[in-house]
Amino acid sequence: MPTLAFPKETLGGEKRCALLPANVKAYKLLGVDVLIESGLGDGIHLHDEVYKQAGAKVADNRQTLFQSADVILGIHKLPQHELALCRPDTLLISYLDPFNAPDYLEQLCQQRLTSISMEMIPRISRCQKMDALSSQASLAGYVMVAKAVSALQSVLPMMMTPAGTLKPAKVFVIGAGVAGLQAIATAKRLGAAVTAFDTRTVVAEQVQSLGAKFLQIDLGETGQTNQGYAQSLTAEQMQKQQQGQAKCIAESDIVITTAQLFGRKPPLLIDANTIAQMKPGSVIVDMAAENGGNVAGSVAGETVCVSGVTIIGTGNWANEVASDASQMYASNLVNLFSEFCDAATGSLSLDLQDEILGHCVITHQGQIVNQTIQSHFQKEVA
Repeated sequence: MPTLAFPKETLGGEKRCALLPANVKAYKLLGVDVLIESGLGDGIHLHDEVYKQAGAKVADNRQTLFQSADVILGIHKLPQHELALCRPDTLLISYLDPFNAPDYLEQLCQQRLTSISMEMIPRISRCQKMDALSSQASLAGYVMVAKAVSALQSVLPMMMTPAGTLKPAKVFVIGAGVAGLQAIATAKRLGAAVTAFDTRTVVAEQVQSLGAKFLQIDLGETGQTNQGYAQSLTAEQMQKQQQGQAKCIAESDIVITTAQLFGRKPPLLIDANTIAQMKPGSVIVDMAAENGGNVAGSVAGETVCVSGVTIIGTGNWANEVASDASQMYASNLVNLFSEFCDAATGSLSLDLQDEILGHCVITHQGQIVNQTIQSHFQKEVA
């Protein structure tokens, strides 16, 4: 009977976990054993005993956990120095950041570890139930609005009081993907006047359906990938976008940027000159700060003040609502595993010709088998 192992996350400040007690039963029904590291759920106030009651076993230490595992599931990739503790042919499932981790992938190959990157789950209808990027991005959109509201020194809704009328705050959201749409919806529910922009004009209807205005900027020919990601703009188009949105940014109380290009550095959307035109006390939340940033002056993991404007780049947004984030991510993992679990053996059937596994399996049998990642590194070498 295969053993699924769930180590405690080691990233500083991380409260999420990849397994809830409710998921243990689902895995057990698939014919596998569930082994957790002690303290797995401490960040969301779930103690070892509730996992035991659900049918999981608790490992004495991480080395025992890794040596017992056929599959290791987590949120962040294992620290590189711990890969040697895993048995050859163990399957690792987590976020891997494969475009930016050549040394890590090389060691996965050297240790003959098979790996699945949760970022690489394709955005097709069959994958919606296992799409961790979307589940966590939706929560990130909510959290970014909450962060901005906390930093803003005024209220969002219009208020008519005996002391006078307070105008609604103006919120501008750049990027109407999963996170952006959730940010729009959250800001609207709180009573703000919301405007949004996206290079993909096809999302204008979605923006408007949430009660927000869509800012029209003529960028010429733009589009999206077959999985719905925005395509990168030319330098001329980027300049047009910055110019077209500058007035809206200057008039806004809160600006939220969510533009991230998968596998590439995020575009700079707001420069220092535009920030200088904003009202003192305004707030910008830069979703991409950890990966290079959409905003000039944003600092990964920090909140800073530039020209009187608060710029929030704290990152790891879903971790701020760790309980719900854990529930959603853990469900994504259950759905992924159950999709490919062999009912007779309880193990994953890794058919690399499958439209899902062909995208998300990165290393297998000592090689990088993912064509997208192979092409990426070949271009870098060239």
